[in-house]
Amino acid sequence: MVSAMKNPTLAFIGAGNMAGSLIAGLIADGTDPTRLRVADPDPEKLRAMTARFGVVTLADNPEAAAGADVVVLAVKPQVLKGVAEALAPMVREHRPLVVSVAAGIRETDLCRWLGGDAAVVRAMPNTPALVGSGATALYANPRVSQNQRSLAESVLRAVGLTLWLDDEQLMDAVTAVSGSGPAYFFLVMEAMQEAARQLGLPAETARLLTLQTAFGAAKMALESTEEPGGLRQRVTSPGGTTEKALGVLEDGALRGLFLKAIEAAATRSRELADEFGGQ
Repeated sequence: MVSAMKNPTLAFIGAGNMAGSLIAGLIADGTDPTRLRVADPDPEKLRAMTARFGVVTLADNPEAAAGADVVVLAVKPQVLKGVAEALAPMVREHRPLVVSVAAGIRETDLCRWLGGDAAVVRAMPNTPALVGSGATALYANPRVSQNQRSLAESVLRAVGLTLWLDDEQLMDAVTAVSGSGPAYFFLVMEAMQEAARQLGLPAETARLLTLQTAFGAAKMALESTEEPGGLRQRVTSPGGTTEKALGVLEDGALRGLFLKAIEAAATRSRELADEFGGQ
């Protein structure tokens, strides 16, 4: 339950998948739905939010945010500037904590749009948050109090793991590793399934074996005190099948490819932040 202050009111600006996931997690943790407000220009999305969660819904962003303890900006980065500027008078008057889950928008740019001295936490969740298994990095500007840090962490922890960063520049690396990371694993799963089918396995058998193996390996790594390299060595018998397969992957410079891929994603993250911030 969100517990950094007694019965806080949270306003979600945007009624997309990430807002829905956070709201579902908060309610599952015991948050009163009537303390949650959602604003979105799409009436169908608002009706769906009301039907699913019983939260308060409004079409007007400033009206939804007025008097809230936390304002969660869950809109596309391309529209965040206009949304933030419309909220700026309310933010200056009421001083809520502003949590942004919009990818690629730097804290300095968001603060400028909000009027210059807002308490802002920038969050970078990833898509597994949609199933309660997200990984979120958080960065707080100096105006965020300790209670507000705890409150922001409680909100994002409702959908998975949370970690704090002291340096916002590391958000580009976070975006490249955990933000884009699910797609890397999906690609590996896709390749394994295709290889299994080419070896003669039925498509559904290939799919289930691949997905359960991926899940099991991740669960082992999470629950073990060993590094992934140690776990890999423990399941790799000298002269066995696993060693043979890993040799092919190493000969193909898999590690170098991952480094290039993640560097490319981090570079693109910086470019997009420059683009969005210069709106």
